[in-house]
Amino acid sequence: MKLYLAGPEVFLANASDIGAAKKALCEKYGFIGLFPLDCEIQAASPRATGLAISVANEALIRDADAVVANLTPFRSPSADVGTVYELGLARGLGKPIHGYSNTPVLYTERVKAAAGFDATRQTDAQGMHIEAFELHDNLMIDGGIHQSGGHFYISKKDAALDSLAAFERVLQQLAADCR
Repeated sequence: MKLYLAGPEVFLANASDIGAAKKALCEKYGFIGLFPLDCEIQAASPRATGLAISVANEALIRDADAVVANLTPFRSPSADVGTVYELGLARGLGKPIHGYSNTPVLYTERVKAAAGFDATRQTDAQGMHIEAFELHDNLMIDGGIHQSGGHFYISKKDAALDSLAAFERVLQQLAADCR
């Protein structure tokens, strides 16, 4: 089974090392990991490079049997927007999607902390309502994973973006499912 390994780790200085570690864990559990940096891209400009990476990553997702995504909040109270796009693409293709997060804090609490929560009005600083569904991220992310039959593991305590403990829990569950 081929697993596309989505997540914001591609932005870390040691992204290749993280990708290799994730692929090694996949192999340990009998899977083939497809990491977004597996494709070699050569383009004439930054824009062309970005578009070529998008095409290559979509091809990896189409080739995968499922997606496992790091949904640890990245640059906002929510998951990385590119990772969420990849989950949506996989879900639209009918593939199982799985996720994990290295923070146990629910989405509602993260948004309240980041958006200037007004307890009197129960809104953010701009007067907009905040999702209060006791989910780990936006309801469409949690809902999509659930509806696809996927697994979503959450760390019991905060861990670094590149921690692989929750990722390995997803792999362990997938391996058990395959037995």
